[in-house]
Amino acid sequence: MKDLFFAALANCPADYAEIRYEYFDGSEFSYRGIELETAGSNSRSAGIVRACVKGGWGICEFVNLDNLRQKVLEACADAALIGKETTMLAEYEPIPDLISKAEFINDFRGISYSDKLALIKAYNEQILGANSDIESSQVSYTERFRQIYFASTRGIYHYKELPQVILAMSAIARKDGQVQRSAESFSSKDDYNIVLNREAAAAELAQRASDLLKAPKCEAGRHTVVLRPDFAGVFIHEAFGHLSEADFLFENEPMQKLMQIGRKVGVKELNVVDDGTMPGMLGSQPVDDEGTPTQCTELIRNGELAGHLHSLETAGKMKAKPSGNARSIGAGHSPIVRMTNTYIKPGKLSKEELFAGVDDGIYACGLYGGQTMMEMFTFSAAHAFRIRNGKIAELLRDVVMSGNVFETLNNIDGIGNDLSIINRGGGCGKGGQSPLPVTFGGPHLRIRDVLIGG
Repeated sequence: MKDLFFAALANCPADYAEIRYEYFDGSEFSYRGIELETAGSNSRSAGIVRACVKGGWGICEFVNLDNLRQKVLEACADAALIGKETTMLAEYEPIPDLISKAEFINDFRGISYSDKLALIKAYNEQILGANSDIESSQVSYTERFRQIYFASTRGIYHYKELPQVILAMSAIARKDGQVQRSAESFSSKDDYNIVLNREAAAAELAQRASDLLKAPKCEAGRHTVVLRPDFAGVFIHEAFGHLSEADFLFENEPMQKLMQIGRKVGVKELNVVDDGTMPGMLGSQPVDDEGTPTQCTELIRNGELAGHLHSLETAGKMKAKPSGNARSIGAGHSPIVRMTNTYIKPGKLSKEELFAGVDDGIYACGLYGGQTMMEMFTFSAAHAFRIRNGKIAELLRDVVMSGNVFETLNNIDGIGNDLSIINRGGGCGKGGQSPLPVTFGGPHLRIRDVLIGG
């Protein structure tokens, strides 16, 4: 494969060109209520050539390796039609001839389809039979195995394997015209065991869906809020992390000023990183989809903006170092700037100390959904609890947190020492590419004066 790729790229009429080719194997089984909704597997292969000429990009997608040289020339010709400026792609120290093969604790490919189907059938039946409030359920099992070959005119060649297994479960409860949903997911890149023995989780989410039907709404207004690590992680990913992606910044002068390195954006104790090198995490890999080695990038250091996430092009245009964040969900997609494993670093307070400082507040858990617009955000907690005199009290429903991300980060008045980063299913969506495997996390966070709507 290496010789084939470099022969196709040799002396091509472009400032830069690359070939990425992928074999994909995947399976999915899912129940919706009592019905088996999906049961199937698929295998495919595809590739993409990208070429850059005078700052313009040309792309040629393909499904087999026949006439690869011609596909490279087509991408170069397309790039030449639109290139009108200087090509600015950052340099980096490459990892030569990288071969990165998956190392499994328990390889999901060795488990029979019948066993996988029986597993989710049992979880589904457990949820549906949990109590009389449960109207429906969704339980799915997904596995993916990607084999990716890459070469560029910079003399870089690599091969990497990216596996993933996902279990997702949800319970839908209905009573007196009200509907509530509770969900959990579990994922791993190297261990099928992650989906096993989840009966307790199935029972808990079914009970929570039922309990939410009876839970009161939180009154709207300003509250002190403690974020559970999963909510804190999704919050920092969605409300702040996407602002750090440099393809969003380099042609947006107002946002460049807002995200200027050195600007104070949060309390002094706040530190946030994006680390694509973490062992075992879904967002980790040795190199990104431009061949750049991944790294740990400081985004916030001691409350100040410390870095951005880059591709070769954004780093070149912004005179920065590429960070290994050019990622794609598959062969038919060009890499764009994406997060990997993004989290808030732990502070010094215990969970008990954080809660002890709250006489009347909200404990927000999980994240059901939301939206962001520039630095403004609105997120719904999956569920929440009242905090009374430093203790977790009654369950609350329909808790919606809104505000300006920078005001919120400056209103943090307690950071826990209990960092938690969890591999989960789903993934990140951006630019029509979803789901991209990422992780996010943090410790418990206490934030004052948070606007909550019911």
